[in-house]
Amino acid sequence: MAAITVRDLYKRYGDVRAVDGISFDVEEGEIFGILGPNGAGKTTTLEMIETLREPDGGNITVLGMDVRREARAIKERIGVQLQTTVFFDQLTVRETIDLFTAFYPRSLPVPDLVRLAELEEKAGARVESLSGGQHKRLSIALALVNDPDVVFLDEPTTGLDPQARRRIWEVVGHLREQGKTLVITTHYIEEAERLCDRVAIMDHGRIIAMGSPAELVREFVAESTITFRLRPPLEVEALRDIKGALEVGMDNGEYRVVTRTPQETLGDIFALAYRRGVEAEEINMRKASLEDVFLRLTGRRIRS
Repeated sequence: MAAITVRDLYKRYGDVRAVDGISFDVEEGEIFGILGPNGAGKTTTLEMIETLREPDGGNITVLGMDVRREARAIKERIGVQLQTTVFFDQLTVRETIDLFTAFYPRSLPVPDLVRLAELEEKAGARVESLSGGQHKRLSIALALVNDPDVVFLDEPTTGLDPQARRRIWEVVGHLREQGKTLVITTHYIEEAERLCDRVAIMDHGRIIAMGSPAELVREFVAESTITFRLRPPLEVEALRDIKGALEVGMDNGEYRVVTRTPQETLGDIFALAYRRGVEAEEINMRKASLEDVFLRLTGRRIRS
């Protein structure tokens, strides 16, 4: 059963279509990711589903309720972590969570929320002393105060170092174990691949692909991508006759060859370099990812 349905959703800002006629469902208990670069329309989409922003067109239901007619009832059953949250710096973590529990007719116990956000060691610390990752985990704890059925996390790890990012992923894992429905926006490829059951890839306000990470890779991208540099560089057209090459390109001096026969292709890259009297350096071979899907569909990288 769908926890969220979105149909033909539109939002304009002047002449800009921030969200341009998108449709999708989010099933109960799944982690659904909206992946795309900054400005793709991810946050605007989330805000309309959360009842924080009025759509210009289309329909949204959350837990069977219409966002226009039943916004108050929806808010009682969802949890929202915004990109930026302003706290009272002089309050402790425990006091901040306790304050937020007063906003709802029912709430989870404060110790449970502290534990879920992995903030036990900071429960008595003032908010002003928290690191960036701890701030984010506190924001997530506040989104869970009312024990919501659906949780929205908007760019939950932006600006965090890899270790802090993984702590957030652990918290998301706890929510998965509880059977929560989650919608996460992100521009981090690895985050979408590791956390999400399904992903909608957005660009310029539109969903350009949707499915599980594995399904998207199988549908849009070949098995392997070989990247390398040539010294001195050659024109990219020189790569088009390499054996097994399905797609060739160059980005910031790095050549890219997509192939289903990586060993044969790699051998021919070395042969080309030998024939042309150049050196092949910084050679890497990797399986396709959602980055390659986005590159195939748009012609650019997701964070370019």
